[in-house]
Amino acid sequence: MADEDLSLDPETPERDPNTTDMFGAPPPAPVTPREEASAAYTVIARKYRPRTFDDLYGQEAMVRTLKNAFSTGRIAHAFMLTGVRGVGKTTTARLLARALNYETDAIHEPTLDLREEGRHCKAIIEGRHMDVLELDAASRTKVEDMRELLDGVRYAPVEARYKVYIIDEVHMLSTSSFNALLKTLEEPPPHVKFIFATTEIRKVPVTILSRCQRFDLRRVEPDVIVKNLEMITEAEGVRVDAEGLLLIARAAEGSVRDAQSMLDQAIVQGEPGQTVPATLIRDMLGLADRAQTITLFEQTMRGEPGPAIETFRTLYGYGADPGQVILDLLEHAHAASVAKAIGAHALIMPKEQAGRLAAIGASVSAGVLSRLWQMLLRAHDEVRRSPDPAAAVDMALIRLAYAADLPGPEEALRRIQTGAPVGGAPGPSGGGGGASQGGGGSVTAQARVLAPEPQAAEAPPVLQSFADVIALIEKKRDIALRLDVERYVRPVSFRPGAIEFEPAPGAPANLAQRLIGRLREWTGQPWLIAARGGGGAESQWERQKREEREVRSEIEQDPFILSVMASFPGAEIVSIRNLPTPEASPADAPPEEDEDE
Repeated sequence: MADEDLSLDPETPERDPNTTDMFGAPPPAPVTPREEASAAYTVIARKYRPRTFDDLYGQEAMVRTLKNAFSTGRIAHAFMLTGVRGVGKTTTARLLARALNYETDAIHEPTLDLREEGRHCKAIIEGRHMDVLELDAASRTKVEDMRELLDGVRYAPVEARYKVYIIDEVHMLSTSSFNALLKTLEEPPPHVKFIFATTEIRKVPVTILSRCQRFDLRRVEPDVIVKNLEMITEAEGVRVDAEGLLLIARAAEGSVRDAQSMLDQAIVQGEPGQTVPATLIRDMLGLADRAQTITLFEQTMRGEPGPAIETFRTLYGYGADPGQVILDLLEHAHAASVAKAIGAHALIMPKEQAGRLAAIGASVSAGVLSRLWQMLLRAHDEVRRSPDPAAAVDMALIRLAYAADLPGPEEALRRIQTGAPVGGAPGPSGGGGGASQGGGGSVTAQARVLAPEPQAAEAPPVLQSFADVIALIEKKRDIALRLDVERYVRPVSFRPGAIEFEPAPGAPANLAQRLIGRLREWTGQPWLIAARGGGGAESQWERQKREEREVRSEIEQDPFILSVMASFPGAEIVSIRNLPTPEASPADAPPEEDEDE
């Protein structure tokens, strides 16, 4: 063993030249550009996180309050940020930490103007600044953790102006941890600031809330979210259909982060370089076509169970979720009620769809819409618990169509008192009318025995033109409605039971609802009255004013009037009146001759 020569042969290579590994493993495969880009990709929600307070969407009230506080030097020692997920609580906390410790060569005081990066900004953004401690209360709920944290409060900051404690989801702390925090929060050192964030503000003790300056971050409106998404798509160089962005904004429910995450997912749905259509986004979100669900809503309101079920099965065949269909019907019921109370302009959706829902709201009473809302809530619960959600939707649509013909409690009581049938009129679809008549026959017969014999009612008027409508209003002596109709209604089309008109500027928001209620009361039949954007004729008041101007112009050009105006310089025509032709009085009649003479 000792005589063995262990020296290497000079002709034998020490390592294989075809490998970079000492044990002979092959060299690693080169990284492709696609893999390198994938490894370095940052999701949109992180890439476009606000860097200044001006970038916070939908929180103008909070930013305005903070700017005033910082400009006057009235900076609180503790801030409580609350709101739903994704509205910017943690982002606002980090921006506040930067603002409190902002320092440049020219600025040496707290400020909210963060357009220029300060000395401590980069470290705070990256979460490595030793004077800004960001903690998650869900992982440090014990009182020992809180005491360990508060031990460092008494020490001055190392680099920055303030030592800032950011505690996220503060409601997760235990009762003992809150009690340990209470004393320090009540009398903190001047160099310490606390920033709390929570989604469950009711779980935070009142003793903690009373020692903080509270800011409620609001849900961001869909139109504001759409602007943010448009900015991101333009910066990313991608194209997404405008309707698809609106679908994402509505599905986000006020959360900017959720909207950005869904946009990140939507971008990869389409082909590279092509516009991502709304249909792909709708399929991604599991939504049904809104226009089709509005048609489904109209069919149920008309009491047509057969067409409604066919429409739903078409949507179901295209992949619509049954629970989402019921949610869409709930949204349509809410939109119709809002349009009835405020107007179609209050609906955040395309104009054509808003007009259809406003027409539904105008054609039925608020009681019917409220009853429909309650039935849809029950149907949504049934669909969630049913082993066959599609069958549950079918049964719900049949029930809704049946209830569309049923009268409300007030109408049913009035019919009982007058001896009229309680149920709705039976129709070919077998809706609720026939069953209600059969079921309510005994009640109606009993009412006829107890109630006095009704007097012969006056035949309801038949309206064949819009002029008949104005004449009926004048006959019923509803002066306020008559003045509004004559002044603000520009008729577009008229047929018995339906009126379309263009509202004149200044028209009351509830004019269509008032007119529907009066015509239904006077004629005994439902009316569908809808307002359109344009194309209406003159209102009666506008026509009257135009005719007065034409008569005045004609009189002013009369030769006799011109000569009178020339004879009396400075004279003007104040008013024009049509004097009635005097009738011949008996004294002016020629005397009758005496027959005897």
